[in-house]
Amino acid sequence: MPLSEHEQRMLEQIERALYAEDPKFANTVRQTNPQVHYKRRLIKASAGFVAGIGLLLGGMVFQTVLVSVVGFIIMLVCALWGLSGWRRAAGSSAIGADREAKRRQRPGMMDRFEERWRRRQEGEQ
Repeated sequence: MPLSEHEQRMLEQIERALYAEDPKFANTVRQTNPQVHYKRRLIKASAGFVAGIGLLLGGMVFQTVLVSVVGFIIMLVCALWGLSGWRRAAGSSAIGADREAKRRQRPGMMDRFEERWRRRQEGEQ
């Protein structure tokens, strides 16, 4: 849902104030891409998974059950962590589009509230 002109002006005013107050933080926030964060998470999880395989195999070679169990647990945790990052990196836009399509098919209570709010705002301006 696009912002009204008043909301756009307010947002621009907030942005200018943020840049004036802390330009370094504002640049950092503006340049941050969530996809990069999830890709880093996926790379770290892959490295942890490989380390877990190494521990699992090392425990099997040296016949140390505890090391093998720790390696398996590390593999499991890293696999779940990596899958969650992969889902968010790859599927977040698709999931959002599905939700938006469902919202358009069947208006709910929030849609009615938003529509009433929009009509009130347009009527006052």
